[in-house]
Amino acid sequence: MPIEYAPPKYVVIVNALQARIEDGTYASGAMLPSETALMNEFVTSRPTVVRALEILRQDGWIESQQGKGRFVRSKPAEPRSMPAHAATLLADETEGRVRVVDVAEMPAPARAASALDIREGSPVVVRRRLVSVDGMGPVELGAVYVPVDLAEGTDIGSSAPLSGGLLQHLATRKGLQFGHATERISARPATPDERQLLEIDRADWVLTVLFSVYTRDGLPAFALDLAVPPSRHEFEDSFPLT
Repeated sequence: MPIEYAPPKYVVIVNALQARIEDGTYASGAMLPSETALMNEFVTSRPTVVRALEILRQDGWIESQQGKGRFVRSKPAEPRSMPAHAATLLADETEGRVRVVDVAEMPAPARAASALDIREGSPVVVRRRLVSVDGMGPVELGAVYVPVDLAEGTDIGSSAPLSGGLLQHLATRKGLQFGHATERISARPATPDERQLLEIDRADWVLTVLFSVYTRDGLPAFALDLAVPPSRHEFEDSFPLT
């Protein structure tokens, strides 16, 4: 039975408001409905509405004016680029020092299920790959979790490297268009398997980055769980302060 995805409510709001801006329903300079009006329209809480509006503001679709409200911008700002630590694991697997560690179908663990908004134990294809850098050794161990119905008809379940990378592969094979991704960063002790593959000491910790990758329709397509030794990796990003 196919797994059905219900996009988070904040994603529904983002997509709806963006579509209205693109089709001219909300023209440049127009004031958006109030938070209360959006809460009533989408039957949701204020924090959910505020989260959606903040995403639109960060992406340059709207701007806030203190004491007045939120207004449509004349032109969306340039979107933020993909962080390097995500781009590396989504890039072409046939280039650079990339090794596919293993590929298997298994029940989704709690962490991946949460990122995919599916039930824990739902079947997923797990694809693990290790990235190394000359002079440093292994720097990133990543696991991609793809629901089995989405992986069908693709080479994701194969141990052969994916030419062009995962995003391009899914776009070509399944016709997907990707919209955005969320990112959660944390730290924990390395597992024995991670210590062996990343060649780190028993007492070392790893930074973990969990990505949920969504389609343009706001549906979670796959999750990417990344583990890196802090001593071999730096996270760097840039963003506007206004």
